[in-house]
Amino acid sequence: MDEKLAAGWVRRWDVQQERYIADREERFDVLIDVVEHVCRDIAEPLVLDLGCGPGSLSTRLARRLPHARVVGVDTDPFLLALARASRPDDANIEYVQADLAGDGWLTWRTIDAAVSTTALHWLKPDRLADVYRRLADVLREGGALVNGDHFYDEQPGIRDLAEAVKGRRAARAGVEANEDWKGWWAAVAADPALRAEFTADELSGVSTGYGNRLSPQEHTRLLREAGFAEVAPVWQFGDDFVLTALR
Repeated sequence: MDEKLAAGWVRRWDVQQERYIADREERFDVLIDVVEHVCRDIAEPLVLDLGCGPGSLSTRLARRLPHARVVGVDTDPFLLALARASRPDDANIEYVQADLAGDGWLTWRTIDAAVSTTALHWLKPDRLADVYRRLADVLREGGALVNGDHFYDEQPGIRDLAEAVKGRRAARAGVEANEDWKGWWAAVAADPALRAEFTADELSGVSTGYGNRLSPQEHTRLLREAGFAEVAPVWQFGDDFVLTALR
């Protein structure tokens, strides 16, 4: 895949993602801060990026932690093609196609950290619990899972308030009119350059169409049951959290 073509679509992906979280770069920074801290004494840490998409977080991780080995895992072939084509030449990043909702995605015996951003909410609760258990088994002591995603408060009034605050922030940031997720995929499917290289199915977007809408409390319960020792949000804006679980 052409590098410039891929880079353009990744930039467009990042812009449409900002429609949903105007503080996306800050969330990335906080997430990577956590990884940097828990891996501060590891010479060559192994970090998994779960549901990596086109590699936006993986690239930032590799830029901040050039001594780390970053492995991005995703099930979507087109997004992985974008990630591979736009990967910086000097970045120690590997991309693997695997389905987190299946059984064969975790092949590493020990990892130092796992990250995810706006991806794990697509997993049904039983599959998410399985992912958490598998990660707890392979994370070294002191390692962390860091998940930046949309979480929903169990209290309806607080949930509505969080959504309103988030909407006001998006309005102030001027991102309300940004292209949405469906619009991005529709544009991908209509691009002649991409249609010449990928099948219609590959350009349709792989999604379960399922948002689990779990609260931070439910995530915390699942993580503790999986074997994580400590769980807490380290950043929040509206219904967006960076939830950290320490092994």
